Amino acid sequence: MSERNTLVRGMHDVGLAAWFGGTLMGAVGLNGATATANDPTERLRLSSLGWAKWAPVQLVAIITHGIGGIGLITGNKARLAGQPEARSNTKVKLVITGLAGAASLYSAILGATIGKHADEGGEGVTEPGPTASKALAAAQRKQRILQWVIPALTGTLIVLASQQGEQQRPVAGFLRKVTGK
Repeated sequence: MSERNTLVRGMHDVGLAAWFGGTLMGAVGLNGATATANDPTERLRLSSLGWAKWAPVQLVAIITHGIGGIGLITGNKARLAGQPEARSNTKVKLVITGLAGAASLYSAILGATIGKHADEGGEGVTEPGPTASKALAAAQRKQRILQWVIPALTGTLIVLASQQGEQQRPVAGFLRKVTGK
């Protein structure tokens, strides 16, 4: 009997793709483009507006990915029990997903701080200007790192999901070895 998890796998993968792609586009496209604005206050204001518009979509993407992930774990309990590699991969994915979620939440908090201080301007979106307050400068320095950490973590999740897909392929061969049939 063939068991399919198409809906939850789709939720897992599409949610993760949106999370990864949105944060990477934001770091490269949105922050990169708004950093070229002539007015230093526009740099922060426009970037903050763009990220605020993206935030609800990203939240839905993270939740969708999480629901899909829970569905995959539930649907693959037997495989996870019998395949130590798949179990290890799932544990690593859970840790990395938690880290990516925490980094996304912290980035949103930093983004709100940057948005509140947008009138101070900046050399770039994540580079403080000479007159930046301590709060703005600290938020920008942290955001400069997080804007790359989140796509790195979610990109790692994509690779681990691919690995799990590959781990499903040899199951029939493994069963033939064990059963001798």
